[in-house]
Amino acid sequence: MESQFKTIVDVRTPSEFMGGHVAGSINIPLQEIQTRIEEITNMVQPIVLCCASGNRSGQATVYLKSLGIDCENGGSWMDVNYKFQTV
Repeated sequence: MESQFKTIVDVRTPSEFMGGHVAGSINIPLQEIQTRIEEITNMVQPIVLCCASGNRSGQATVYLKSLGIDCENGGSWMDVNYKFQTV
């Protein structure tokens, strides 16, 4: 049976992340995405990106997809949290 696990990357700032996040998610702030590409490419894909509203995670998704990384914009971290809690 294939695992349905997806890596969740939260692109908010560390202080926002500390205020609440999806359990098991990884915090890579949007401004660090370019410098942490090697780390990101080694993650289990597809990667779900999230932030506060979906704007920053959308920017990260466009960039990562341009590099061939299998990812999707999950939008708000609260929406992603709800999705993973109810599946």
